[in-house]
Amino acid sequence: MTLGTYSFGIGDRFGHQGKAQLAAIQKAKSEGVEITPVWNKSFREHEIISTKPDAVRREADEAVKTAGWNDSYFVDADHVGLKTIDHFIEASDFFTLDVADFIGQETDPHRIQEFIEQHASYVGTLNVPGRAEPLVITRPKIEQIAKKYLFAVEEAGRIYRHLSGRKKGSFVVEVSMDETEEPQTPVELLFILSAIAREGIPAQTIAPKFSGRFNKGVDYVGDVDRFEEEFRDDLPVIRYAVEHFNLPGNLKLSVHSGSDKFAIYGPIGKAIREFDAGLHLKTAGTTWLEEIIGLAEAGGDGLALAKDVYREAFGRFEELCKPYATVINIDQNQLPQPENVDGWSSGQFADALRHDQSVKAYNPHLRQLLHVGYKVAAQMGDRFLDALEHFEETISKQVTVNLLERHIQRLFFV
Repeated sequence: MTLGTYSFGIGDRFGHQGKAQLAAIQKAKSEGVEITPVWNKSFREHEIISTKPDAVRREADEAVKTAGWNDSYFVDADHVGLKTIDHFIEASDFFTLDVADFIGQETDPHRIQEFIEQHASYVGTLNVPGRAEPLVITRPKIEQIAKKYLFAVEEAGRIYRHLSGRKKGSFVVEVSMDETEEPQTPVELLFILSAIAREGIPAQTIAPKFSGRFNKGVDYVGDVDRFEEEFRDDLPVIRYAVEHFNLPGNLKLSVHSGSDKFAIYGPIGKAIREFDAGLHLKTAGTTWLEEIIGLAEAGGDGLALAKDVYREAFGRFEELCKPYATVINIDQNQLPQPENVDGWSSGQFADALRHDQSVKAYNPHLRQLLHVGYKVAAQMGDRFLDALEHFEETISKQVTVNLLERHIQRLFFV
């Protein structure tokens, strides 16, 4: 299977917004931008909501059939390893192999030495087309990279071979190394890609770490100029790796936790057009928030339900935030008291939650809390799911507008 030049991860916690998401992608296509939809949902999300991967496959298939979508689409086993991948093998055809936890663990010294010797010819300066400055490569640097990353890539190889031995038919592979403390340098990325090729992994996307904070559901926090430099530096390295390491020709960068990172959409869009490069952007998390906005906009029982979700999330702050501690930044003093929220109108609730920074009432702390608070809604059971169906028209409008106007248009039309 071949992933399109541009692809979006469009996860959906509760499996109700497939058609609304696809509507945004169809609109983009009518305006000249072809995006491959990739429905994704992690093992952790399945556990919390008590769903299984085949539910994501059903949602995607039904949305595609209803919308008359004739182009390719995928279902992603998001952030899987050897312990979790078997749950996804049958339903998925896109696999994000997450090996970030293995970075820094050293492989066998003989393997490290072998890697160094195989890449000894790169010692010196390497001119990479598209880069203003050559890469400076030393033998100690290759050794350092091998010690830090080789075991992680070998783990990706173990996952891939486990998968390919059990999965019938073709599929797309992504290698994820984004959940680490420090960004990979262009030299590190070059040799990581070489190691991926040596493992025989036909990776079509690579998710490196970028500087700055990619907090859940809110804008990028960091030096935008530095991010742009890192992103642009990676693009020619990927092209070089494709040509010299026998990797898939459509290999492209993947930006995780990419939803709502509006500050960097301009630099990303500019760079991929200039380098004629692809992009995989994961925008999964904000779908659930648009559902809450839609419930609030509906008023009546919908607004009451949205307020109940907030009240419960507020009271379970520590429990809900702990698993996401590294990817959220919430000032509890900036969270409104549930008693005050109870008096809000539909517009007040929606304005506080909707990611529109031009609106004074917008509250990124409330937004982040509700982002990680989907567990509350899941535990409401039929009350919440029935509300999604009852208020579908209002909710789906929010979902489509969010994906189209705040994400797709800012990347490709601004």
